[in-house]
Amino acid sequence: MMNTKMRLKSVGCSIHPSSFSNSAMELLFPFFNSSYVVFPGFCDVHVHLREPGFSYKETIKTGTAACARGGYTSVCAMANLKPVPDNLENLKVQKQLIEDTASIHVYPYGAITVGEQGEVLADLQEMAPCVAGFSDDGRGVQSREMMKQAMETAKSLGKVIVAHCEVNDLLKGGYIHDGAYCAAHGHKGICSASEYEQIARDLELVAETGCAYHVCHISTKESVDLIRKAKKQGLDVTCETAPHYLVMDDSFLQEDGRFKMNPPLRSPEDRMALVEGLLDGTIDMIATDHAPHSREEKSKGLAGSAFGVVGIETAFPVMYTHFVKTGKLTLERLIGLISENPRKRFGLPLGDDFTVWDLDEEFTVDPEQFLSMGRATPFAGWKLNGTCVLTVCQGKVVYSR
Repeated sequence: MMNTKMRLKSVGCSIHPSSFSNSAMELLFPFFNSSYVVFPGFCDVHVHLREPGFSYKETIKTGTAACARGGYTSVCAMANLKPVPDNLENLKVQKQLIEDTASIHVYPYGAITVGEQGEVLADLQEMAPCVAGFSDDGRGVQSREMMKQAMETAKSLGKVIVAHCEVNDLLKGGYIHDGAYCAAHGHKGICSASEYEQIARDLELVAETGCAYHVCHISTKESVDLIRKAKKQGLDVTCETAPHYLVMDDSFLQEDGRFKMNPPLRSPEDRMALVEGLLDGTIDMIATDHAPHSREEKSKGLAGSAFGVVGIETAFPVMYTHFVKTGKLTLERLIGLISENPRKRFGLPLGDDFTVWDLDEEFTVDPEQFLSMGRATPFAGWKLNGTCVLTVCQGKVVYSR
């Protein structure tokens, strides 16, 4: 795993010079005899690139530039767009933008239901060859029968159902976790059951259908427990969580839109359960849920701001600083969580992709330096270790410090 002249890390296999093309080796050569570390390109299966339809928040060009700066060479783009990719014609609009403007690999999801409205099943069969999986992310599929139908179809197509789990009837206008901060400051809360009750329902359907099922951004201890139990039962289930749920909880909240995301930051007990789930392998991967919005949309406090924060440029430094440097995770385990595991689950190739990092450099998170159009991060002002020096995708430089 180690080269005496250059530290080369991967998970499951070593990165050796022979694994790269000649052009990639030419790009790597200046970093030999240095203290920098080379990793396989990172992979995030949960990003919002906002195009088509919402280019005032982010574009595929700016979003993938931010991904490259974060070390990511492959991402899966969520379907809450305009038009929603719920049929092949709409999907082609998104894919053309990706082809024209993306600097890294972007794999779109197809919607589960038409317009992500939960009422009519989208044309999953038509879209299947062109998508990473199917998701109505941003909304939970409320109908049990609709989700069962989607799972049966996805199973027949060999595709993963990627679920945003949320029971609408339990939201009651809430916008932060219904914990201590919510009660003390008179806010409207979102209960944990709104997440884990739908996960429980879906796991029953997975047992019935045999569908490959992936749960987005889990945030509660009950969700961890349910998924751990499902895995022990042999169900084909994986899950993700985001860095902010692992290092923050509702005790970190401020009256600022950059702390508003969905699901919300939960209790300290929930955070500890997520960490335990990460360490014991219940949580399979880290995904950022990178969700940029305009400054105006995030300037209305906790009650009025849009849900969502950016995270693609800080994900690795947050995880490295708070899990590897503290001894909770090995560097190999972290790379598994952000590169190998997501690729394996969704069948995404690595190819000639790698990223070079200076792990010794400390920096302070400054949102104004982001390449993303989004600026709302709960990590503003945090001191972190690890800066990206170079990212190469398909043998081409897509980011250089």
